[in-house]
Amino acid sequence: MTALISLHNNVLGRLDSSANWLTPTLARLVFVAVLLVYYWNSATLKIDGSIFSASAGAFGQIFPKAAEAVLYDVTQMTFFQRIVIFFGTVAEFVLPALLLVGLLTRVAALAMIGFVWVQTIVDVAGHGVKLGGLFDNAITLMDQRVMWTFLFLVIVINGAGPISIDRVLRLK
Repeated sequence: MTALISLHNNVLGRLDSSANWLTPTLARLVFVAVLLVYYWNSATLKIDGSIFSASAGAFGQIFPKAAEAVLYDVTQMTFFQRIVIFFGTVAEFVLPALLLVGLLTRVAALAMIGFVWVQTIVDVAGHGVKLGGLFDNAITLMDQRVMWTFLFLVIVINGAGPISIDRVLRLK
């Protein structure tokens, strides 16, 4: 039994000593593998030729009820709607790019948490997606978004890791 405990402590002790660089590096890698393309594809769907020209898809994604009321006619968008779509689209390009290269990583991850929950509100209030709940033995939107939030929290807490521009610039 002592040998088993010693083996356990040796193996996990090495893992524990590498956690400072391994955890944030893996968190960024998981983000890139799972969500980077998701957000970039979503952003490209919002552009109609130029980042300054919102598409009917963007109008329908972000303001579904308003878009439907005017038959997705982008000329009917209000100034507020255009601004929200513009900044949302920019965020979907810029924040994942910052996380990819590890620049201003903690700020970008914190902003992504806010983005995820605004996205969730739009999904529920605008598109009628059921939010679901935690601890209910069903995989729902709530479960997905809590997992994404946790991933971003790991990055907010631990930073970008050693393979990042933040490390080169000595940003905390």
